[in-house]
Amino acid sequence: MKKDNTIFVTTPLLPSLEEFYDCLKEIWDSKWITNNGQFHQRLEKALCDYLGVDYLSLFTNGTLPLITALQAMHITGEVITTPYSFVATTHALWWNGIKPVFVDIDPTNCGLDPDKIESAITPRTTAIMPVHCYGKPCDTVKIQAIADKYGLKVIYDAAHAFGVEVNGKSILKQGDMSTLSFHATKVFNTAEGGALIVKDAETKKRIDYLKNFGFAGETEVVAPGINSKMDEIRAVYGLLNLKQVDDAIEKRHQVAIRYRETLRNVKGIRFFDDMPGVKHNYSYFPIFVNAEEYGMTRDDLYFKMKERGVLGRRYFYPLISTFSTYKGLPSASPENLPIATRIANEVICLPMHHELSNEDLSRILDLIVR
Repeated sequence: MKKDNTIFVTTPLLPSLEEFYDCLKEIWDSKWITNNGQFHQRLEKALCDYLGVDYLSLFTNGTLPLITALQAMHITGEVITTPYSFVATTHALWWNGIKPVFVDIDPTNCGLDPDKIESAITPRTTAIMPVHCYGKPCDTVKIQAIADKYGLKVIYDAAHAFGVEVNGKSILKQGDMSTLSFHATKVFNTAEGGALIVKDAETKKRIDYLKNFGFAGETEVVAPGINSKMDEIRAVYGLLNLKQVDDAIEKRHQVAIRYRETLRNVKGIRFFDDMPGVKHNYSYFPIFVNAEEYGMTRDDLYFKMKERGVLGRRYFYPLISTFSTYKGLPSASPENLPIATRIANEVICLPMHHELSNEDLSRILDLIVR
C-alpha cells in the first residue's frame, strides 16, 4: 500500500474486482443480501474445509464472537486473561459483566504464561481467555490441564491465528471455543467480519440463534440474542479472498525470511523464529528492541522509521491493563505483569503483507540495521 512513498504496516488482501462484480450481479438479481443467504452458507462450509474444523459460525466482526461465546457458555464472575492483546479481548468480558483477571505473559510467544495462571484462580473464576498472539500458539496443553483441574472453560481469542496448525491439526480446535477476526488488517479478511468455532452441531445452532436476536423460527425467540450476522456482500468477498490467501501467506513467509536473515546478528534486536511443528500464517513480524544493547530506545527507532515513511506499529502498546477502565484492578499493577510491561515497551511490528517489494524491504531494514 503506497501513498507518497509511504510503507504501511499492512495492506488488505483484495479480491478481483471483475469476479466481485460478477458475484454482486448475482446477489442483486436474487435480492437476498443478508440472513443466511447462499454465499454466507458457502463461506461457512469453505472455511470449515480450509481451516480443518467441523462447525463455524460467521459474524459481522471479530469482537461479537467473543461476546457471544461468553454468553453462550454462561460465563460469569472472573475470567483469567492477558493484558497483552487488542483491547477487544478484555472489552468482551466487560460487556458481559465479567471481571478480567490479568496474568503475565510468556516471552517466548507473548501468550498467557501457564505457570502464572493457577495462582490467579479464585472461587469466582469460571474461565480462561488466552490469545494466540501474532498467530503464535499458546501452550494449549498446559492451559487445558489447568482448566480441567479446576473445572474451567477455555475460550481462545484466535484473531491472529487464521490457518495456524500444530502437528497438522488446526489450533482452532483447542479449548471449548475459538474466535477469529476477518478485519481488513488480517491475513484473511472480509473487510469486517469474524467467526466463532465450536465443537458440535447443537452449540452451533445456539450460536446461530444468538447472533440473530435469538430467533429460532418466525415467531419464536429462545434467547436474548444480538444482531451480528454477516451479509452476502462480505461473504462473497471472503469466498473470493479464500482462493488467493495461500499465495498471500507464502509471500508473507518470504518477507519473514528476509527480515530474519538481515536482523539475525543485529545486537539488541530480538524476533521470533518459526515454532517446531507449527504451520504459521506470518500475520505479524514483531521485533523487540533492547535499548541498552541496541543503543536506541524502541520509541526512538519507531519515530525514526515514521519520519522516513515506514509505518510500523507498537502492537501491543500500551497494555490493556493501563487503560482507565481496567487500571484500578488489583491484577492490573505493573508489578503483577513485569514481562508484559517490558515487552510492551520494546515491541515494533514491522510492515508485513503480500505487496512488499524487495525495495520496500531494503528501505525498512536499512533503517534498523543503520
